[in-house]
Amino acid sequence: MDRDIQQFVRLIQAVADENRLRILNCLRARPACVCELVQATGLPQSRISRHLKLLRDAGLVVDRRDAQWVEYSLTDGADDPTQAALLALVETGLGEVPDASEDLERLSQASRDTCDV
Repeated sequence: MDRDIQQFVRLIQAVADENRLRILNCLRARPACVCELVQATGLPQSRISRHLKLLRDAGLVVDRRDAQWVEYSLTDGADDPTQAALLALVETGLGEVPDASEDLERLSQASRDTCDV
């Protein structure tokens, strides 16, 4: 895939934020809607949505509608080896971080059933 320098900068900037890394880590575990990511990270809905937009614009996250929910998941990186490498780096880098593990524990308890729609 051809990539100009601006696209590459957007990709690097997308992973250069602690909260976006936390979101990527959660999505590494499973697809989730915004309210589940709020439950997992404790971040406000508006901030989660803003971060997801940046991650989606960088091509790291995809979304799909599921009834009234929008579910987010990681891209598979099949079309872009740079995206795949960055996602692998995130997985390696966050694997042993206690805060990241706590987010994953909260995500495992998160449920759309407790979300306000």
